Amino acid sequence: MPFPDELSTGLHVVPYDPEWPTAFSLIAARAQEALGSLAETIDHIGSTAVPGLAAKDCIDVQVRVAVLDEDRLIGQFDKIGFRVRLEPWNRVEVAAGRKWPKLVFAPPIGERASNVHVRETASDTARRNLLFRDFLRANDAARDSWAEFKSRLTSVATNIYQYGELKAAPTEILMIAAESWSREAGWSVPL
Repeated sequence: MPFPDELSTGLHVVPYDPEWPTAFSLIAARAQEALGSLAETIDHIGSTAVPGLAAKDCIDVQVRVAVLDEDRLIGQFDKIGFRVRLEPWNRVEVAAGRKWPKLVFAPPIGERASNVHVRETASDTARRNLLFRDFLRANDAARDSWAEFKSRLTSVATNIYQYGELKAAPTEILMIAAESWSREAGWSVPL
């Protein structure tokens, strides 16, 4: 759930903003500075990472680490003002029938909306988020349909939690198509 200072923006899907990659780069640079060699790779993920895709104006960043050392990571992010999200769904996620640990951080109070997801490099969940992005980048019809679905969803979802819950099952359907595309295209996880 958002921190109280994040609730003022409401729930809106907006047209693609060509400034989103720059916003990602600024957040990624701060994360890299805070984590140093702990960060193996920092990726722009989620809908704002897909050119032409309408999205919530919230930058999703994925930091891939060898091992998720909670205490160390929380301490490093705390130094730059990022706040750990404590909800259970921001601490573990399931992929390929296995639970994978993760951490999600919110920006400092007053900064642009973002979520920094920290996942183990070898996790299926890190792979899945990159596949989601790359599939929608490669398939205009899927991208446009996903944008339409999300726009309609904001007209019925009353808050960000409900939005996420209602989006979960359709995301699984999208990922079936993405997995098929990955085999046909010979896609592999980018380094």
